[in-house]
Amino acid sequence: MSYYGNSSSGGWGSRRVEYGRTYIVRPKGRHQATIVWLHGLGDNGASWSQLLDSLSLPNIKWICPTAATRPVTAFGGFPCTAWFDVEDISVDGRDDIEGLDASAAHIANLLSSEPPDVKLGIGGFSMGAAAALHSAACYAHGKFANSMPYPITLSAVISLSGWLPCSRTLRSKTESSHMAARRASSLPILLSHGRVDEVVSYRNAERSVDTLRNSGFLYLNFKSYNGLGHYTIPEEMDDVGKWLSSRLGLDRSR
Repeated sequence: MSYYGNSSSGGWGSRRVEYGRTYIVRPKGRHQATIVWLHGLGDNGASWSQLLDSLSLPNIKWICPTAATRPVTAFGGFPCTAWFDVEDISVDGRDDIEGLDASAAHIANLLSSEPPDVKLGIGGFSMGAAAALHSAACYAHGKFANSMPYPITLSAVISLSGWLPCSRTLRSKTESSHMAARRASSLPILLSHGRVDEVVSYRNAERSVDTLRNSGFLYLNFKSYNGLGHYTIPEEMDDVGKWLSSRLGLDRSR
């Protein structure tokens, strides 16, 4: 089923969005959860699929898509893989709502054919984390920013070294209905950030957490790492694995 274009392309303004290759990491044990993992700006799904395959999480299927190649304003219009356009990598930057919605719909398409008894989640790094948090907002509201229905039930969202897009309107949308408030308060979210991140400042992470909590996302964990820049480390990924196992009820058995 397609919710916004199709699984390989979709609407992005008047243009078509052609996504890159998707990499799949099959569960090594009983399939209990599927998580779409989104790479950062200029990267692809391959590198993250290799890292995720090395984690001791045998019950998770990982789907690692590659973003479309498009001009990025922050790079002076230079084209690279990006989930949406960005001018300023911060919560204060202009929000490319069409691009964010297109990526959220592509992610929903990737999750739409998973078995009904499998829990679904979205995670990402940097820009991928921002796209994951936008999907969390869409799930809570029950619709994309363009008002089309959001079709996926999420059980976990992870943001590594990311920021919250569309932060200025999140609270009003969450408070617009009891259903949105209920979904927001019950969705487990993990935000992790390095204190010396030179690309997405630590202050952006703090402001993202504050906005999420003030908007009713109460099931939220925030972990910071001293000395960590804009990359990940084994300690952080171990913490991600423990959090996922706990929140999703994974037995970690094969």
